[in-house]
Amino acid sequence: MAILLGTKKQWSSAPTHSAMKFKSFLLSSTLVLGALFNPPLAKANIAAVSILGQRLRLFSTSILIAQSVQSAADQGNTINLNGRQIAAAWEVRLDRIGIADLDLLQDLGVELLNTNDASQQPVQWFSDPDQTPLSLKTWHDGQHRHLDITDLAQAKGWILEVTGNTLQINLPPSQVLALRHGPQTWGDRVVVDLAQPAAVSLQEQPGSFTVTLDGSAAAGVLSGFATQPGVLLDQLQATSNGQQTVIRGQIDRSARVRLSTLPNPNRIVIDIRADALVPRDILWAPGVRWRQQYVAVGGNPFPVYSVEADLRQPNLSLRSIWTEPSTISGITPLITLANQWQAAIAINGGFFNRNNRHPLGAIRHDNQWISGPILGRGAIAWNDAGDLYFGRLALQQSLTTSNGQQFPINAVNSGYVQAGIGLYTPTWGATYTPILDNETVVVVANDQVVKHQAGGTAGHLAITIPQDGYLLATRAYSTAVNALPPGTQIERTTATVPDAFEAYPEIMGGGPLLVANRTIVLSAQTEQFSQAFATQSAPRSAVGKTADGQLMIVTVHHRPGGSGPSLHQLADIMVQLGCTDALNLDGGSSSSLYFAGTLLNRDPQTAARVNNGLGLFLAP
Repeated sequence: MAILLGTKKQWSSAPTHSAMKFKSFLLSSTLVLGALFNPPLAKANIAAVSILGQRLRLFSTSILIAQSVQSAADQGNTINLNGRQIAAAWEVRLDRIGIADLDLLQDLGVELLNTNDASQQPVQWFSDPDQTPLSLKTWHDGQHRHLDITDLAQAKGWILEVTGNTLQINLPPSQVLALRHGPQTWGDRVVVDLAQPAAVSLQEQPGSFTVTLDGSAAAGVLSGFATQPGVLLDQLQATSNGQQTVIRGQIDRSARVRLSTLPNPNRIVIDIRADALVPRDILWAPGVRWRQQYVAVGGNPFPVYSVEADLRQPNLSLRSIWTEPSTISGITPLITLANQWQAAIAINGGFFNRNNRHPLGAIRHDNQWISGPILGRGAIAWNDAGDLYFGRLALQQSLTTSNGQQFPINAVNSGYVQAGIGLYTPTWGATYTPILDNETVVVVANDQVVKHQAGGTAGHLAITIPQDGYLLATRAYSTAVNALPPGTQIERTTATVPDAFEAYPEIMGGGPLLVANRTIVLSAQTEQFSQAFATQSAPRSAVGKTADGQLMIVTVHHRPGGSGPSLHQLADIMVQLGCTDALNLDGGSSSSLYFAGTLLNRDPQTAARVNNGLGLFLAP
């Protein structure tokens, strides 16, 4: 079955190119006509006539293949799948059409198999990987990896058409022949028998799931299938509107759903299980490996989602990302944060105050302190060459007046406050609003005190931060206020401890430090974390460095039937993953791993908003 890509544009290609396209069109149409007169394919005759009619109409108003070599690629974020509109990234390059890999997985049920070849992605879609392997070519656009579905669509009888910013995909109609549910030792299994392959998507929410497949089901097939209890399945229901069949289930909140397809006969398998993690080991791009696996600590298997990146590759870069370039204050979903900065991969970063939404740790970009470190906590540092450094970081910063008086600065652009001086630069935002009552704010421009301003009640007065200066928020520190009258010249000095951090223009803080030089060095008390924080079990995020210098980005979620790891268990996991150095990041509801448009480790509805993160950028 041939593929039609229509852009609803005038065809301006050269005559020779036009003749080739028309020849291709005639050939594909001949295949359809053959189906009309082939008795074994009699049932497909009506569909074949319809397809041929579509092609004839499309040929008269649009081009058959969407792009010449010289023109820019068509792309969009909307797919109309058998009349059902979904948000999915697609792109046309050199007469080939690609769809973002995770969108193929989530919206069509195309399973991604392990691979060590970044240019080819083996997949499974109603196929046997051993007998009929399917391998799709790949390309990247910076944020997504697209899989070339052109040949797959032709082999499976899909009709494709580009209309504006929407990709139309029509699959041959299918029917649900039977639905079966059977309790298993590990959970529950639901099997859907189909007349032929169909697009299938999965949406999960805590305690429930919805599977939508493009295939009709007769009332007799659905009867008796509803409200069947199981091991982890509390309720099951199936409905059909004549075009799609929707299966909904209420499940134990500790369970997840694993979806797969099988051929001969065509089946969709829905497994509800506590250990639903799909193991993966995919070389996703040159220098970028995506892994999903269970890692056992003390007999407890924890689901681990990781990305290993070689920052020495010229196509890769790492940088801190935060709510928006104009301010460091505020919180937003990690998915939104990654999309704003156009990161391909991202993980939540350091800590922040959820009440006032201010950062609580080190963020440095291009040698500029976006937010300063606090309490000597752990941090990761890196440079453009891909070198990584881990350690506990402090910042010694002070003010010296023209008459030699010196005053320490407690923190830079930080929500961490105590008696003394807090420094706020334009990176904080256009204005600063006092965090504590009765602050005295000293306004400095061009290294000279301009004025003093009483802060009054916390959270009320917005004080402008000079673009050529900064604010000094003094808290219970009258000595400094009196020594800094308007007109005073100020010199500001900064030094990192240890000084090895100074060589790195990029820094992200977290804590506690987990591993250093292949040894677990975890000490929450040293970094002034509470005892409750040190001992609790929760989902975790971490970064590490492997023995060969690669960056490891990791999230660890709840183990089957239990809770997430403790800090000690997380340190053990990082060692097992091959990390010689590792740092804990913010965790719990913040723990999120964004990967090419989605969260790998959790339902986005369960992920808290974050203040900052680490973004991995991939050159297209």
